[in-house]
Amino acid sequence: MRIGIGIDVHQLVENRDLILGGVFIENEKGLLGHSDADVLIHAIMDGIIGALSLGDIGHLFPDTDDAYKDIDSRILLRKVYDLMREKNYIIGNIDANIACQRPKLRPYIDQMRANIAKDLCISMDQISIKATTTEELGFVGRKEGIFSNAICLLKKDQDIENYY
Repeated sequence: MRIGIGIDVHQLVENRDLILGGVFIENEKGLLGHSDADVLIHAIMDGIIGALSLGDIGHLFPDTDDAYKDIDSRILLRKVYDLMREKNYIIGNIDANIACQRPKLRPYIDQMRANIAKDLCISMDQISIKATTTEELGFVGRKEGIFSNAICLLKKDQDIENYY
C-alpha cells in the first residue's frame, strides 16, 4: 500500500475556460496554465505520481513541452493511470478538496467524480471531492486563483501478482 499527496494551484484569468475534474464550468474567468490547468486533476495526478515515487507532474509532463500545450488533463490522467498499472497498483480511494470562492461547485461534483472514476477505472464511491471557500481570505478568497489537494491510496493489484 502507498499513499501520495498532491497539491495544485492556478491563477484565475480572463479569456480562459474553467475546467475542473474534466467539467466545463461557466464562469467569467478560467485557470491559467500550460495545459487546461485543471487543478483538481493535477492534484490527483500528483498524488498518484508521488505514491509511485515518480516525481511530479512537471517532471513527467513539463510545461516546456509543446505536446502538452492546452492538453485536456484527462488525457494526462489516463497516462498516469497507465504508469500506475505498469507498476501493478490500483486505486484504493482518493479524497480531494477544491478551494474556490466562486463559482459554487456543488452542482458539478458528481460529474467530476464520474469523469475521474472513468479515467482511473474505479467506481465513483472510491473518489470523494469536496468544495469549500476560504471565507474570502487569501488569493482564493480574492478570486485570484483556485487551490486543490488530493490524497491517493494505492494498493498492489493482487490479481496481477497471482497471475504470474
